[in-house]
Amino acid sequence: MKYKDQLRRTISLALPPKRIVSLVPSQTELLVDLGLVDSLVGVTKFCVHPKGLKKEKTIIGGTKNFHFDKIDLLKPDLIIGNKEENYKEGINQLSEKYPVWMSDIRTLEDAFQMMLGIGQVTGTHNKAEVLVQKIRSELNFVPKRKATAVYLIWDEPLMAAGKNTFINEMLFRAGFVNMMEKDRYPKLSTSELKALAPEYLLLSSEPYPFKQKQLTEFAALLPQSKILLVDGEMFSWYGSRLLFFKGYLDFFKL
Repeated sequence: MKYKDQLRRTISLALPPKRIVSLVPSQTELLVDLGLVDSLVGVTKFCVHPKGLKKEKTIIGGTKNFHFDKIDLLKPDLIIGNKEENYKEGINQLSEKYPVWMSDIRTLEDAFQMMLGIGQVTGTHNKAEVLVQKIRSELNFVPKRKATAVYLIWDEPLMAAGKNTFINEMLFRAGFVNMMEKDRYPKLSTSELKALAPEYLLLSSEPYPFKQKQLTEFAALLPQSKILLVDGEMFSWYGSRLLFFKGYLDFFKL
């Protein structure tokens, strides 16, 4: 069978895969939730969900640093990655030897199509359809309010989530107006941040793990802003963890 991924690349598979390597944490969790835990043989060191999975599987490195020798020993019949989270050179090298299905996600609809695509390529399409319908239902709500926000993903240098990102989409669905007008993940200075004067400054738990120390520092810089430490998985994981997004907003009063 031939399948197209979200980069419009075509891969060929003779049978439903039995030895899968996942290069992306949120897609690893999705594979497990689609009932493929026994077929999943390799994951990254950042694949922290479900708890304990890393102890059972081979760690093939990070999302941007593959251990090709370990992947070769696993003899995968399918590798699943993502354009943004993985690195082009590594993906190109793996694609020379193995079928590599790639996602490319900027919107919630992209995420749904990724889930359905992975369902097709792994023979779990029915489960993927049920999951997508459930998430659509969970996220079928109108945000309670609109407030301006800056969502920081990195410190030294400061970097924020801009337009044309999945985080931007989830900010909108949480009721925020993203003040970052540039695409992707622009850098900004503290003076630029202060000039923006967002109603909310959201400090993500990943990829940079902002803590109370940074919250206190930003509170002094932005005394009129409400500054919150937020769970980065809720805003940037585009797999089955989306089931928990609305509950997180309710619990966190966002």
